[in-house]
Amino acid sequence: MLIAFGASAQQKSKTLVAYFSASGVTAKVAKQIAETAKADLYEITPQVKYSSADLNWRDKQSRSSVEMADKSTRPEMAENIGSTDQYDTIYIGFPIWWNVAPHIINTFIEANKLEGKTIIPFATSGGSSIRNSVKDLRSTYPNLNIKEGQLLNYPSQSEIENFTK
Repeated sequence: MLIAFGASAQQKSKTLVAYFSASGVTAKVAKQIAETAKADLYEITPQVKYSSADLNWRDKQSRSSVEMADKSTRPEMAENIGSTDQYDTIYIGFPIWWNVAPHIINTFIEANKLEGKTIIPFATSGGSSIRNSVKDLRSTYPNLNIKEGQLLNYPSQSEIENFTK
């Protein structure tokens, strides 16, 4: 679902915050970014939501473990945003799984025309940095303008303001 924070009916926003959140932590950060940047907000929702058992990273047979073990996996999205043509800047948020972005982020990127746009990743994580996630995204999508990004675990409003400058 797309929510507009900064655009009026006649004026399209130039910035989008697209995010995937399995537990709600990344969603909270995404909403802070969208409000601060006066950006549209879009939740990347999987066709089949993840259960607690699906997210059990200690179980090698859990859905998330199986997906992340196969780099070519592209979980289906419940719906696509439709068009990203009006956006110049796209913040893409996600929890870090197995030291990279969950593969549904690849599904989103591949389903949309993002060439020529500035892509700024942000992530939440219990212990990983965002460095490897950005490196992996840049390697997978060398034709996209993917910026360094930032890990934002429970950020203050001033951290969000500095990030969106």
